Amino acid sequence: MDLYKVLLVDDEEEVREAIRKRINWEEIGFTVVGTAENGEEALELAESCEPDVVMTDIQMPFMDGITLLKRLKEKIPDLRSVIFSGYDDFEYAKEAIRLEAEEYILKPVDADELRNIFKRIKERLDEQIEQRRNVEQLSKYYEESRPMMKEQLIIGLLEGRELQFDLERYQKDFDLQLESAFYCAGAFRITPDPEHKEILDKKLMALSLQRIVTDRFKEVLPVEAFVYLDTVCVLARLKSTDQHAVFIEEMDKICKIAHKSLGANVSAGIGRTYGNAESIHTSFLEAKDAFHYRILVDENQALCISDVEPSAPVEDYISEKQIRHIMRQVKLGTKESLEKEIRDFIEKLKRSDINLSQLQVFYAEFMVELMRLCRGHNISISQSGLGGVNINEELASFSSMDDFADRLIELTEVLWEKISSGRLDTTKKLAEDAKQYIADHFADSRLSVDDICSHLGVGTSYFSSVFKKETGKSFVTYLTEVRMNEAQKLLDSTDEKSYIIAGMVGYEEPNYFSYVFKKHFGISPSKYRQ
Repeated sequence: MDLYKVLLVDDEEEVREAIRKRINWEEIGFTVVGTAENGEEALELAESCEPDVVMTDIQMPFMDGITLLKRLKEKIPDLRSVIFSGYDDFEYAKEAIRLEAEEYILKPVDADELRNIFKRIKERLDEQIEQRRNVEQLSKYYEESRPMMKEQLIIGLLEGRELQFDLERYQKDFDLQLESAFYCAGAFRITPDPEHKEILDKKLMALSLQRIVTDRFKEVLPVEAFVYLDTVCVLARLKSTDQHAVFIEEMDKICKIAHKSLGANVSAGIGRTYGNAESIHTSFLEAKDAFHYRILVDENQALCISDVEPSAPVEDYISEKQIRHIMRQVKLGTKESLEKEIRDFIEKLKRSDINLSQLQVFYAEFMVELMRLCRGHNISISQSGLGGVNINEELASFSSMDDFADRLIELTEVLWEKISSGRLDTTKKLAEDAKQYIADHFADSRLSVDDICSHLGVGTSYFSSVFKKETGKSFVTYLTEVRMNEAQKLLDSTDEKSYIIAGMVGYEEPNYFSYVFKKHFGISPSKYRQ
């Protein structure tokens, strides 16, 4: 079993070190992944270390412990917390209870008491994970929560068989509520992590994930969630297109919660929003395509198709799944995987009973899909090399199916190179646009990653991954550097007071500005100016 992660927060270094050293954390199932001396620093640190438990003092500069826990609970819903304080204040204790803190203890912290507290927390964390993994409970929940007809109807909608259903009659006969102003489909895929010794059967993981999805969305959005083959499918009913962002955010949180609970990598794909039930199938196909893009970012997050593919109208998908697989390799694979996909397919064709007429149809459909890729990625036909292709003449000129495979590889590799190059250009432009936005707005103390994503029109998870890959820094780290560099220039070139400069570079609290400046440059603003 992995160790649970603890973040210690106190403005006194000796207190932090005493707590860290006085008990054997690993012996009781924990590891201290970080320490912070104030709430602001803890909030930034939690973004990268994702703690299971935060132990924090109440009285701290810049951001107190209560505010810190409120902010952290928004980002990490399952977070456990321990509050300690030098004040026996009933109001603090009441607020701690309201925030569902595990314990409220007074300084000085007794080592035995602390050890017992964390043993109890470990039992609760273990119990929570065990409940989600319990086979009997999961099987019972599955049987009770998924009426067969409703599931079959939704599967039909997702698979594109919706025209076989009289939706209005089915809703009336089986008391189903599926009518909505807008629809959006999502799909989760689970990949067991080989580093975890205790790995659940993948089917049971899917059942557990289905339950997490249902519980999380209960008070957020009306959704239907169920296990279909190796995928947990989600159909959201939205009142407006604005709720699409809410759906994406919640799906992303579920990935992170499920990753911890199941000991597996959990990624989600999300399709576009459509205003009719007939397009649920299109949204679902987009969702399945989206989570193949997870190789471009990190595991355990939700990725929306509109973040990674052009927003041009999506054409109907052709029936041949193999062509779709090849096109996916053109968009996301390596040259080697693309060539292998094509040659494997041609080997299957060799063993099949395909005739020349069927081969002509296949080649025509293949060319149509290549041209659609060109249009979707703004590549001209002349650039792609598809302009002069005469299907019948070429098929007549091939002496073997291997020659045909060579031609398909030649055509697709040209597109692969242009799409790969374009994607690199797109991510670089996204990072450059973000840096420019920061340069224009760093003086706004309320500037956040949500503001930038809203301006750029992308999701926060996708943006954070791309920005870090392109700059080598998180958004918070980069923003802090910009503000500190500007503060340094102002201290060099003006006579403004330090508290004025603090406001000019985006800090409402002058003391916190001084703290960050000293941490960044190793010297306070006043001493730097001297």
